[in-house]
Amino acid sequence: MNSADPPTLPRSPRWIRHLSAVRERVEKPRFIVEGRLTRMVGLTLEAVGCHAPVGARCRVEGPDGRDIEAEVVGFAGEKLFLMPIGRMQGIVPNARVTPTGEAYDVPVGPALLGRVLDGAGDPLDGKGPVAHTHRTPLTGRNINPMARQPIREPLDVGIRSINALMSVGRGQRMGLFAGSGVGKSVLLGMMTRYTTADVIVVGLIGERGREVKEFIENILGEEGMARAVVIASPADDSPVMRLHGAALATSVAEYFRDQGLNVLLLMDSLTRYAQAQREVALAIGEPPATKGYPPSVFAKIPQLVERAGNGDSGGGSITAFYTVLTEGDDPQDPIADAARAILDGHVVLSRELAESGHYPAIDVEASISRAMTEITRDEHLKAAHRFKRLYAIYRQHRDLISVGAYQPGSDPQVDEAIALYSQLIQFLQQGMNEPVSLVESISALQGLQPPEPGVTQGSSLPVVSVPASGNTDASEG
Repeated sequence: MNSADPPTLPRSPRWIRHLSAVRERVEKPRFIVEGRLTRMVGLTLEAVGCHAPVGARCRVEGPDGRDIEAEVVGFAGEKLFLMPIGRMQGIVPNARVTPTGEAYDVPVGPALLGRVLDGAGDPLDGKGPVAHTHRTPLTGRNINPMARQPIREPLDVGIRSINALMSVGRGQRMGLFAGSGVGKSVLLGMMTRYTTADVIVVGLIGERGREVKEFIENILGEEGMARAVVIASPADDSPVMRLHGAALATSVAEYFRDQGLNVLLLMDSLTRYAQAQREVALAIGEPPATKGYPPSVFAKIPQLVERAGNGDSGGGSITAFYTVLTEGDDPQDPIADAARAILDGHVVLSRELAESGHYPAIDVEASISRAMTEITRDEHLKAAHRFKRLYAIYRQHRDLISVGAYQPGSDPQVDEAIALYSQLIQFLQQGMNEPVSLVESISALQGLQPPEPGVTQGSSLPVVSVPASGNTDASEG
């Protein structure tokens, strides 16, 4: 080093801090590439000139400068396929399409309790904006199957026949298979009011609009609404909004589960969710398969259902009931068949029982809980098996018994079924305003005994009266 060179001086720390502050304030310029609308067929919009991933939000220029929100549902070459979230009236050719660069997320927090939201998370109850602590994506998060807690504890749903004969565990996913007008909504309302779960999340997806208020006021009531969150996306919503409604209900349930709470998720219905996905898939050109349902429908259902269940170690649980509409009372409906394969059991509602005034119209022969053996004691399980056996034996010989062709003493099991049948029927019936706890249900099941000689059949179990109003309301789908 030449002695004539000036000495090297250290950089000023103040100057370094100044440059660092400037670097933090400088942002990379964000270029927004806008496209234009080239085609609209049915519910599908086609845009060119912009790029966005599937599931991203876009704004389509609407009338009077008001933008219409849409979601990217597919692409082909340089074309983007969009599906609007709301109404499409006023969209014109060559309308400007602007990707927002954002995916859909939803507000969550304890303040959601007692609120009614639409599929986008906006309030429908007129109580002002929804207070939330943070936002979570609609897609949820994946849980390692090995990290999930097993189903070990029963959940009291307040329905005697379900508690006793097809016991439901915390974290179990059950299907409620029913046609229209057999008491599905009333049964859901009873479980909402009488369950011992900490939080109830109700998703009304694709149902009639008038049913939303009726379900909240007449079936859910103030008692049930106090610890419930209702997500309503009726049939006149766009198919994307209905898909978002089901995903939002699941995301809200996941939030409360992650807080260590036991959540009861009631979704009405899984069939409407599948139909919404069918509308989207067919609109973008996916070929139909079984009964017009494209293959993506059967991939979407397990993606939604698998988000429910028990959480990680130390977390809460989501016990879910998904209603499945069996079109034409056909149990082999493709959606019903797919749901039955991935759920942890199913409760079948019978039109024959509903038409005879038997509520809830649960067909105990066709219903099953796959987790019952893990959450019940041996004596309870034996009593349930005995009940189902006697009930099935009587129904198998019902024609002979009704015409007097059966001779008493021919078969001891048939004799026992005849002696107990009136008690079995009374056990299965329950008024919509009459809660029955899990302990009471098991006690009544184990107390079923043949009547003493000379005693009227069925006197050992009090008759459960079904109010006339309950029968009328139960006929609602």
